[in-house]
Amino acid sequence: MLLIDRYLLRQLLGPTVLATAALAAVALLSQSLSALDLIVGQRQSALVFAKVTLLAMPQLVNMVLPIAVFVAALVSLNRLHTEQEIVVCFAGGMSRWRVIAPGLRLASMITLLALVMNLWVQPLAAREMRETLFEVRTDLASTLIREGEFTNPAPGLTVYAQSVDATGLIHNLFIHQEKDGGGATTYTAEEGRIEKRNGKPVLAMHRGSMQEFDKADVLNYLTFDDYPYELAPFMRSDELIHFKPSDRYLHELLFPDLTQDWEKRNRLKLLAEGHNRIASPLYNIALMALAFTAIIGGGFSRMGYGRRIAIISAVAVGFRILGFVVQAASEEAAWLNVLQYLVPVAATYVGLRGIFREKVSRFIDMRLKPHRISRHGEAAA
Repeated sequence: MLLIDRYLLRQLLGPTVLATAALAAVALLSQSLSALDLIVGQRQSALVFAKVTLLAMPQLVNMVLPIAVFVAALVSLNRLHTEQEIVVCFAGGMSRWRVIAPGLRLASMITLLALVMNLWVQPLAAREMRETLFEVRTDLASTLIREGEFTNPAPGLTVYAQSVDATGLIHNLFIHQEKDGGGATTYTAEEGRIEKRNGKPVLAMHRGSMQEFDKADVLNYLTFDDYPYELAPFMRSDELIHFKPSDRYLHELLFPDLTQDWEKRNRLKLLAEGHNRIASPLYNIALMALAFTAIIGGGFSRMGYGRRIAIISAVAVGFRILGFVVQAASEEAAWLNVLQYLVPVAATYVGLRGIFREKVSRFIDMRLKPHRISRHGEAAA
């Protein structure tokens, strides 16, 4: 029996890994398209783009895992049942529970893996991604200068650069700054580079000139070989990283700091996210049970199980959508968080009940009359 258990487990494990990889690749492609702005709009390197994309993987994998488990189980079990391997298991004396045990064991291991990812891996990766995006958003080079474009990073300030090479060297730089009290200053330079001097960020311009109009409209003109343009006034020192509910650890979700105004106003949203972190892995077991119901929840059929699979697939999708609806509703009422656990438990119950329910295909009503058997073996009424 142990050999058969291992065989059934292998038949389920391979398609589950492949389905997870395929669905994760599709989700990764969608995520990479949304992160493409980092290269196009923010002029970041491909390394930053790859880092942000990969850091989103834990959350994407947790979303596609139940679907991958369901699809892989349907494919594997349908093949095993069509080729009568499961029928042989039943004929060899294995109970229904013994047949589904390898699948439920696999789903339980996936549930534990998803729970670990939800509680520790996802928030760790999400925080790192949020910090990376914060650095990109506050990057002075990408904020002030965009290759071949006139930008207005601050009121009264216009910046243009013809090109920026891979080393960060800026070519043919133009800066026009209007003063609050009147007048304006214009800088032009052949080259420039953003660097730090005395601990402060500056735009070091080389081989350029400065034209300045004062309040009396008098033009002052000078040339320079090196001129440091102060960038500190354009830095937002008051900006801080804000972690969304998906970026927080479980204890921060279930026990928020109510002295903070944002956390106090979003307490229910944080609570709903926390309970979803714990409850969502249960869908792996629920959808595995529903997949077994679609295949062995009825009689054997040489014509396939298309109709039964379609019905159970609709039921599985319905339960998963209901889970998302309950999560959204829990952000308005804390008591609804109980339903986040009841929905996957109910789906598991429906799946197991479909597997173990008593089936009677027909009733035979036979009225037997007593017979006497003669000495010669002839029946007499």
